This record gives sequence, C-alpha cells and structure tokens, in this order.
Amino acid sequence: MPPAVKSGVPEEPAAILPEWGSEPHEDRLARLLRTARGLPKEPGVYLMKDHKGVVLYVGKALLLPDRVSSYFVPSADLGFQKHKLLDHVHDLEIIPCESEWEALLTENRLIKDLKPRFNVRLTDDKTFPYLAVTMREDFPRVLVTRAPASTELKGARIYGPFVNAGSLREAIQILQKVFKFRTCKLDIVPNDPRNARFRPCLLYAINQCTAPCADKITRQAYREDVDRFIRFLDSKRSVMLRELRQEMDAAAGELKFEKAAALRDQIRAIEKLDERATRADQWQPETEATLIEPEKALKSLQKTLGLDDPIRCIDCIDIAHLKGGETVGSKVCFIDGRPFKDEYRRYKIKTVEGGNDDYASIREVVSRRYREAGEGQELFPDVIVIDGGLGQLHAALEVFELLKVKPPMVISLAKKEELIYVQRRSEPIRLPRSNPGLRLVQAIRDEAHRFAQHYHHVLRRKKTLDE
Repeated sequence: MPPAVKSGVPEEPAAILPEWGSEPHEDRLARLLRTARGLPKEPGVYLMKDHKGVVLYVGKALLLPDRVSSYFVPSADLGFQKHKLLDHVHDLEIIPCESEWEALLTENRLIKDLKPRFNVRLTDDKTFPYLAVTMREDFPRVLVTRAPASTELKGARIYGPFVNAGSLREAIQILQKVFKFRTCKLDIVPNDPRNARFRPCLLYAINQCTAPCADKITRQAYREDVDRFIRFLDSKRSVMLRELRQEMDAAAGELKFEKAAALRDQIRAIEKLDERATRADQWQPETEATLIEPEKALKSLQKTLGLDDPIRCIDCIDIAHLKGGETVGSKVCFIDGRPFKDEYRRYKIKTVEGGNDDYASIREVVSRRYREAGEGQELFPDVIVIDGGLGQLHAALEVFELLKVKPPMVISLAKKEELIYVQRRSEPIRLPRSNPGLRLVQAIRDEAHRFAQHYHHVLRRKKTLDE
C-alpha cells in the first residue's frame, strides 16, 4: 500500500514550514504559490490547511498546479467567502487521481467526512446516482436510483455511483432504443390473461420497449434482451461506439450537421458510462449500507440488554491508527437507529506517546467526550458502544467510575466473534447474526470505524508519492 500524500512540492522532500505568524501575509501567499506551481500536472484533489493541520477547504482539479495556483496569484478574485480563506491557509496537501471523475468522487467524500469550514457545495446528504437492473423480477426493469440498498432493489445488479446524473439518464434513453428494456414501475404478472388486453405506453409505439406488460414478448426473450444489456454494461462498448462514430462521420459528410451533432452527443453520453466507481470502493457508505428496520432493531437491543426504558440515543467510540503512529479516536451518534452526523466527533489522541495503546486511547476519548455529562451538565446517551472486547470495555469503565454521574449502559462489541460484552456481566452475550439488535450495533460500530478511517483510506488508496 503506498504511503500517504505529503504536502509541499512533490518532487522534493517536504520543507519545514515557517511557524504561523512568523512570515508576512504576502510572503505566505508567495510560498503557497510556489508550492502550487510545483504540483504534479494531473487530476486530483487539494486540501488547504491551517497552521494546526485542520482542513479548511477541499477542491478538485483537472490539472492540480493550474487550479491550486489560481488561489494565490495577486490578481485572483475569489469572492468574499473564499477571499477570507487566504487569511488562514498555511499548508497544502494533494491526492492525485487517475481521472477527473475520480477526483469528483474523492472531493465529495472528503467534504462529507471532514466538513471543511469554507466549503459550501456538497455539504448536504445528496449522493451520486446508481444504475440498477432488477434481476429478481420476472421482467427486469432498468432505473436510476440514489438508494441502491433499498429493499425494492434486493438482488438487483447495481452499477455506479456515476458522477454525471444527466449523462446517465441520457445514456439510458439511448440504450433503451437498442435493448428495449422497460423503465416503468408496473408489477407484471406472467401469464395473466389480463395482460393481453392491457394497453402499453407510448414507448412501445415508438419501438423503445417490447411491452412485456401487454404480452408482446415472452419472458425468455425479454430476459435475453436484458442479459445482452448487462453484458454491454460490463464490456468496453467499443462496437456500438465505433458504429455511432461511423454514422456521425457519414452524416457530417452529407452536411447533415444536426444529425451529426445528435450522434456526437449520444457518443459522449455512452462514453460517460465509464465515469463510475463500484460499491466495493465505498465512496458512499451512507447509501450503500444494508438497511435495518430501526424500530425493530432498537426493541430487540433493549430486550437483549434488559433495559426498562426504550433506547433512542446510541454513541459508539472507535480507535484508529493513522499513518503508522498517529492515533485518532472517533465518536458517532445514532438517534432512533439513524445516524445523527451533527454529533459526530474526531479526537486526536494527545496523551499516548510513541505507541498504539488502545486502552489508553479509549480512556482519553471517553474522558474528553463524557466529562461534562459526568458533571451533570449534559445527558448521557441511552447506550454507549465501545469497539473492542472485554479489555476495551474495562478501559472505558475505569473512566466512568471516576465520574459522579454514571452512564445508563456501556457495552463493547468484539469484531471476530461479534460478542457483546456488557457492564457488570461476567459472560458475553452471543446473538445470532440475523438478530436485528446485533445488526444495528454492528452497523453503528462499522460507521464509527469508517468515520475514523475513511479520510486516511482515501489518501492511501491513491497512487501517491514516496515520503
């Protein structure tokens, strides 16, 4: 695995940065401009940091030196909001990417995870779309979705996420003319005699759908069309693109420029089908995670833990080791079984020197997070989950014993066997993997781990420079 990206001019060892406040404003911008102009000429994402290393702004670029240097030239007009950014930027960090669309996905992920102070775009919960083929239906349909893990799409073939929703929808319209799949939401029952009397929609009349709703095609023949469409998505699509280019050139040669332009746009839309990632890359875990029924899961967990009152708020703490020696803690919060991201927190471990001591790190994070709750100035969550086994649970309980007010319930979840250790119980609780309460705790634990690690994973996933 390649090392993390370093800041500064990438071709040379990173220089020691001047202390904050030791250089005039103009000298600092001139230094950052020299750094920006020395960046590799490739697509990527750039992170602007203050003197404490806090990320202030995340952006993407087709060519890193051109885009990043535009912030620091004296004639730059950045507008009121971004102009204030220059008063705080002290260092730069980059993540080289293989393409512009990968840079867009990286930028989106980092902004959602880091919530930089000066970013305005991509800070909401909107995600990039997916293409789904509902393979479990008798007559599979093709649709664009932003919720690939929904129960409606169980067993579906999922492609994406795609970075350009408009191009994706345009490509589907073009491909529907070739493969004639349906995009409607009709619940079609095979061999239903009423199908023969059903009036199909306009897409059948213009030869863009084979109308399985009206028994115009057999189930086997329709499935063959869908299978060809899937093979097309999995291939390089070179044959279709070559034919479209030939048709475009012929139209241009006959001076049919409107037709040639339309064919050109179709080619571009189909080419953009390659501008996608896969779910395995976990660019959008908030939409790709398997859905759990929160109410059912909370009731199950309440019964497992023997609590009298319903569970509404759950915190989870995880410890992650970043960049070999730097240790980070994370705390995520779920309310009514759903993530409440305003209460997500990261903690840079300050008291553990020169090692990866999980127990000491947990004690520090628990102390910093729940000190005010222990003094009665804040409410404890109904359940606190510690990522780890019995040792991690005891480390957290050592801190809680020093507080005047005690938390209602503290548990830990061990990764390998997924055992739940509970305060004041000598034996762990072993639940079946299908138990909804266990699945909820696993989902919360995994989210805490993702929140601590994902920034680091994105940095190290790229083809980066040697330190």
